[in-house]
Amino acid sequence: MFSDRIRERVGGIGIALLVIVLASIGWRRRETARRVAELRQTATTGRKRVVTENDLDGLPTPVRTYFDTVLQEGQPFIDSVRLEQTGKLRPGDAASPWKPFTATQYVTVDPPGFLWDASVSLAPLVSVRVRDRFHDWTGAASVSLFGVVPLERDDSSPELEEAALMRYLAEAVWYPTALLPTAGVEWESIDERTAKATIENGAVSASLTFSFTDNGEVARVHADRYRRVDDGYESTPWSGYWRNYETRNGVRVPTAGAVVWHLPDGDMHAWQGQITALQYNEL
Repeated sequence: MFSDRIRERVGGIGIALLVIVLASIGWRRRETARRVAELRQTATTGRKRVVTENDLDGLPTPVRTYFDTVLQEGQPFIDSVRLEQTGKLRPGDAASPWKPFTATQYVTVDPPGFLWDASVSLAPLVSVRVRDRFHDWTGAASVSLFGVVPLERDDSSPELEEAALMRYLAEAVWYPTALLPTAGVEWESIDERTAKATIENGAVSASLTFSFTDNGEVARVHADRYRRVDDGYESTPWSGYWRNYETRNGVRVPTAGAVVWHLPDGDMHAWQGQITALQYNEL
């Protein structure tokens, strides 16, 4: 009889967990669809413009070489992106363990915007949903248990807007026509291997130093970027590293990367990921 009661309770718990999981999946899908619709509503899409030699006029030598490497003449301008990622990240400080994640990211170029929708596994059967958004030049971030129970939220602030726009600029190596001057990016030569890119809109601006390899690929982006610390933000040296370039949809892009915060007591490796799928102009 005791065993039967235990089995009944376990079965009841299992059913309750199943209901919670199914409900959270449905809610997450509706929330993601709503956020993607917001991006799509304000974005310019369906442009017929293609890359020509005129788009490269006046660029610093390493930047010109980069575009010659990753783009083909006649490449359509990229208006929107949908990509999928897997990898691992640190949800806390340098002492926290790596946690696996899967994510889908949606990007628009005109105006710049993105939604990063990630599921991070903390333990067996326990996950959090992390959403980073940049829309209408406004940033937001949220963390929720199972995608339903709110745990943490960052709303719009000048620091968050700048950090989000900097992320967009750093990740534009996945959609490189967004790095062209015609997409609003200004390039400044530093030396034969590096150049600074800047994008701005009114009070929101971001600048990154791009470092290029001998074969014309972006190997590193670097800047002082705002990092969340306690209840505020601190400007901290930050780098993104790109590698394993492949040709996808006619464009040469990195398929793996890493993010590192350069802290006073040493580097904190915060994110490592791989691209598993990449689609253009199908948002």
